[in-house]
Amino acid sequence: MTFHPLSTDIPKPQKFTFPFFYEPHPLCLLAAREVQEYIETHRLCDGDKDGGKMFGVLVVEDGEGQTGYLAAYSGLLQHAGDDGFFVPPVFDAQQPGGYFKTHESEITALNIEIDRIEQSREYAEARKEAERIKAEGDERICRYREEMARAKAARDARRHSAEPVKEEEEAAMAGESQFMKAELRRMKKFYVEKTAEAARHADVLEGRIKALKRQRKEMSDALQEWLFRQYVLLNAHGEARDTIDIFMEQTGKMPPAGTGDCCAPKMLQHAFRNGLRPICMGEFWWGAPPANELRRQGHFYPSCSGKCKPLLRHMLKGIEVDTDPLSAAKAAAFCAGKEAFPDIVYEDEWLMVVNKPADFLSVPGRSERPSVLSFAKERCPDADGPMIVHRLDMATSGLLVVAKTKEVHRSLQEQFRQHSVRKRYYAVLDGAWRGAAHGTISLPLCPDIFDRPRQKVDYANGKTAITEFRVIKTEGGKTHIHLFPHTGRTHQLRVHCAHSDGLGIPIMGDELYGKKADRLHLHAEYLEFTHPVTLKRQAFEVIKN
Repeated sequence: MTFHPLSTDIPKPQKFTFPFFYEPHPLCLLAAREVQEYIETHRLCDGDKDGGKMFGVLVVEDGEGQTGYLAAYSGLLQHAGDDGFFVPPVFDAQQPGGYFKTHESEITALNIEIDRIEQSREYAEARKEAERIKAEGDERICRYREEMARAKAARDARRHSAEPVKEEEEAAMAGESQFMKAELRRMKKFYVEKTAEAARHADVLEGRIKALKRQRKEMSDALQEWLFRQYVLLNAHGEARDTIDIFMEQTGKMPPAGTGDCCAPKMLQHAFRNGLRPICMGEFWWGAPPANELRRQGHFYPSCSGKCKPLLRHMLKGIEVDTDPLSAAKAAAFCAGKEAFPDIVYEDEWLMVVNKPADFLSVPGRSERPSVLSFAKERCPDADGPMIVHRLDMATSGLLVVAKTKEVHRSLQEQFRQHSVRKRYYAVLDGAWRGAAHGTISLPLCPDIFDRPRQKVDYANGKTAITEFRVIKTEGGKTHIHLFPHTGRTHQLRVHCAHSDGLGIPIMGDELYGKKADRLHLHAEYLEFTHPVTLKRQAFEVIKN
């Protein structure tokens, strides 16, 4: 039975839980304890390949006014069984013989065929034979070049000897030189053709592999799109929309894999289908933590932004939801003349990527104003090391990576030193650019010691500063532009835009190098680096509206 009654006198909340930042309501805590007992009793997380799992509880009220809860888990759970304790998936793609499993098996068959060819003896020997012939040719050509060099040395020695060279002997030496050069050309041609002939069979197999991989991608993309169309989600108004429609409207992109299989959409969908009124909700982790995320058993976590935020925006229409506590705090801070808080874009046990608001410090200044560093220390009290890897000007908004350990900090800083970190900024220039749509600015910079914190262009004493730019559009007398810094000098982008030897147009709102506006229109929207622990290349993007 998916509806589990709750016998309690705990008062219900007036508004539904804001799912992306909340303290679990006592009713959720009560329901979660029952679910945790069930998990432990049935040993649901024992031996699960993922270690642990995210579980959720949705407190609801039925048509007769009885309070109960629904329970769910994200994704699949190996030992869950089918006793009806958890709500069903929004769409069950795992039905044996169903459309998804049938086409998935076809893709699996392609994978098997690709692996068979790549690992076959035929393919290995074909490639090995081509490599052997090429190596043989390289060796023979090298030996013949040495033979040619010895013959030339002998001819040169004969020509420089005391005994004069007769005409017929000179002709013979010239003929030998010509013959050896021609023989070298013939030898090169022979081995090029022989190597190509030997590689032809391997190339045929490689072409087959590439064709199968193209077919696999086309089938996978089509099956993924079909699957997304099957996730038709309801809201309190009874409106039904599939995940692709929801994501395209809100993000302009296709949903990521696994969208619709998290706890929150499952529980809300079941509630709407069965006439249950959602009251409050919470999601918690149970079991061992995953390898690359910071999760603790029994801790409650917000719904994920990447997969769930667009879905829940649709599903919660018609429900009175709590105000975002973080937004409320930001508003209160703003009213008090203080900064907003950074948004966490990504976090695991080794690092955190945040979206710094404009007019927020990267590191503490002389005042007691909060900073990204103070925010990080408060959120991660057990972290060691300097934490701050790089900085943004206070007026600049955008992405910053924060390290939680000394080793991670050292690795990330080295990536910045080696210029392997990729960054992209979005800026609005306070004027219309009439030059090339793409180019590079190279202006050396140094501090203006008489007017700090301003920087100046100094060809004699400045440090190299290079910025690539690409114009997006020019409208309304303003230029929208992408900036790609190849170096990381203080105020580099601001000076390169404003200086007459650069673009000659200051960034809108740049009080130091231009004129005041509502804010500095400079945003670090893209950051890419290699994760120091997983060694995977990771990219983050926050587009500024």
